[in-house]
Amino acid sequence: DAVETQEHYKSRWRSIWIMYLTMFLSSVGFSIVIMSVWPYLQKIDPTADASFLGWIIASYSIGQMVASPLFGLWSNYRPRREPLVVSTAISVAANFLYAYVHVPHSHNKYYMLTARALVGFGAGNVAVVRSYIAGATSLTERTSAMANTSACQAVGFILGPVFQTCFTLIGEEGITWKLVHLELNMYTAPVLFGALLGVINIILIFAIFREHRVDDLGRQCKSINSEGEESGVPDQDAEGNIDHVAVVALNFLFFVILFVFAVFETIATPLTMDMYSWTRKEAVFYNGIILSVVGIESVIVFMVVKMLSKRTGERAILHGGLLIVLVGFFILLPWGKKLPNIQWQEIKNNSIPRTTSIEMLMPFWSLQAMQLPSNQTAEPVGCPVTQSWCRNTPMIYLAQYLSSDVLIGLGYPVCNVMSYTLYSKILGPKPQGVYMGWLTASGSGARILGPVFVSQVYTHLGPRWAFSLICGVVVLSLLVLEIVYKRLIAFSVRYGRMQE
Repeated sequence: DAVETQEHYKSRWRSIWIMYLTMFLSSVGFSIVIMSVWPYLQKIDPTADASFLGWIIASYSIGQMVASPLFGLWSNYRPRREPLVVSTAISVAANFLYAYVHVPHSHNKYYMLTARALVGFGAGNVAVVRSYIAGATSLTERTSAMANTSACQAVGFILGPVFQTCFTLIGEEGITWKLVHLELNMYTAPVLFGALLGVINIILIFAIFREHRVDDLGRQCKSINSEGEESGVPDQDAEGNIDHVAVVALNFLFFVILFVFAVFETIATPLTMDMYSWTRKEAVFYNGIILSVVGIESVIVFMVVKMLSKRTGERAILHGGLLIVLVGFFILLPWGKKLPNIQWQEIKNNSIPRTTSIEMLMPFWSLQAMQLPSNQTAEPVGCPVTQSWCRNTPMIYLAQYLSSDVLIGLGYPVCNVMSYTLYSKILGPKPQGVYMGWLTASGSGARILGPVFVSQVYTHLGPRWAFSLICGVVVLSLLVLEIVYKRLIAFSVRYGRMQE
């Protein structure tokens, strides 16, 4: 047995902290421009409509879904520094492309679509990050490290729009550097800032990141990814087969978890506009506050769950998290007798725009810049009469909505961390890059399909059907968890090398 030295321990955790930073920057790359995509798109290409905006928003997740297994496969056989640097460099280049999409004389919207897809492709490195952390931590360290990783990701999603807001002080015109055709304004400054963070990340990967590996007991092991810089004994615990039934089950559970959260995010604006007669501006403002509070709640949960898992175990916490999510969506079912206010004005004046199902593909904060035409003095509010369910479905009270936000904000981070933790423990000492890539791809697919699902079911059938189907999906996931519950154990425990 190779006992881990103090120097190895410090170097290992410095490398893990670099992975935390990479995860943070990956999520910032998504959220830092999300509020300004629509007005920037209108500015550079007036031919773009709301449906194309939906594709631009989805392109990030599509790019990540494609890239995650590829980068994961790469990291299984080569030093992880290679896919990490290449993926980050792709994101940096994509951010520069986004800053220059105004230069071409035509098809600008397609250049923006390409830029966002490439940023998502670069974000496929989260599979490499998760696989490295899984291999560089012992079983007792794993839950805490995975919780920290998810917390960094959540903080990135929260701070991205904050950075964007700060850059609005530059203004829409900003400064033009004619020599290189660069416009530095409220739309391009965020991505250039993101590119700068990416360059810093690459430098830190070269300067600080080292390949380290420990077995489930924390003993120093040799890594197939290292190039002579790692010492230790070969890992004898790698003998044995992975439980692929448990792997597939956790991929399904992770898909459901991200699917229902994507629905939760997407439904916020149309639901509150329909139920509470909020204007677009009010819906964006109030839901922005709510999502920020949910984000802060999630970070706190990530920290608490690290301590709680030591007492109850990951499986029980995952089960509890899914139950909390189920209750959160069950509360959203319409129960009362009071009907929402009907938007009768839309029949009287067809020239007044309304939110379409395509627009519901967008996260609610991307609607912030969608203003009424200048010739309209009033915005119709209430539930559009063109949605037939508005005339016979009871309204969802504000107390229901807020209670649901709190519960989903509690259950989602619990399920997120426990899924990753259990997944990495089940895979054990085997190379995890490809497996983590598929798990990340499952989450990306869920973020694509969730908004599509809710835009169709909610618009045509209403909240009762939408939330009932979500509850059914969560119940199904609980049944799957019950079936595979005893199989969700660490690789070393399964083969009797450690006690649970």
